[in-house]
Amino acid sequence: MSQSPESSTDSNPFTKPGFIIAAALVVALIAAAAVIFLLPKGQGNAQPAPTQASSAPAGPSKPTASNESACGLPASKDTALGTAPRSKWELVGTMAVPTDPSTAGPGKVGKDGLRSCFAQSPTGALYATANIWAASFNGYAEQVYLELSADSPTRDKAVQAIREGKDVGGGTSPNVQIAGFIIHSYTPEAAVVELAIKSSDGGYGAFSTSLLWENGDWKMDIPAAGGNGVRQISDLSSFIPWAGV
Repeated sequence: MSQSPESSTDSNPFTKPGFIIAAALVVALIAAAAVIFLLPKGQGNAQPAPTQASSAPAGPSKPTASNESACGLPASKDTALGTAPRSKWELVGTMAVPTDPSTAGPGKVGKDGLRSCFAQSPTGALYATANIWAASFNGYAEQVYLELSADSPTRDKAVQAIREGKDVGGGTSPNVQIAGFIIHSYTPEAAVVELAIKSSDGGYGAFSTSLLWENGDWKMDIPAAGGNGVRQISDLSSFIPWAGV
């Protein structure tokens, strides 16, 4: 991570043709996030925070039979988080993620290690966001599109790309850790969560993720191709600090 983004473009897996093709069909969010996070600390100016118009969910989730958690986790009437939840952390690949299987989630861990089923609560939405991105950065990009993404035309394109054998993983992922969060909005049906991430060289980035409550779990609402809620930040002053390592 000592090289500047300009000098490392040719070796960056996120700029290789295979990934560019897949990203054009799906979303460039993961690639854009990696570029931001790999910037050395203090390089460049912070970008303005994404507006609610650009990060708000595209529409309501499809109703489930009961709208209850698919794995029986308790729902909450809370609509915000003013402080960081006390969390136990585990590693997904190289990234620490929060876990509380009996309250916030994940309530399910697949045989392949993919974590899913989070509580219908602000904490559940936060935990879901952290785990979804850790999965994306650590070898589970295809499973995220297939299993942890909300129904949408963009998801349909991603699934089609996977079926056609296109690589949606982006190659080597950045070595980053969660450093803080903001919950911009929350209802039992939709949430917008922004995570702050710290890279191994001390640089910071942040990205906003929209979630929809669908089939008893939080699912990522993938933005249309070219959508980008990523920004570089200089510090954590606007975030609630929250980290596992």
